Amino acid sequence: MLALRRLATPRALPTAALTSVRHYSLGRSEGSVAQSKEFSKKEKAHEDQYVKRHEAEQLAKLKASIEAKKAELKDLENQHEALEKNQK
Repeated sequence: MLALRRLATPRALPTAALTSVRHYSLGRSEGSVAQSKEFSKKEKAHEDQYVKRHEAEQLAKLKASIEAKKAELKDLENQHEALEKNQK
């Protein structure tokens, strides 16, 4: 019975292991670079450049697609004219 009590009692953990805390200096807050106005302006400028470049690429693709469709339409019109001449 004495052995059962010994197993049932909780063990005390060393307090030094539980109280380890990391100390930071209070001179600057964390993330102060990300919160600065200059950084946000620069980030916005990079985003704007990316958006403009992406839109220009999409516009170029659309223009190329339009030109391809125009060429296809012209080819079909030529085929249509040729068929009409053959039927007469």
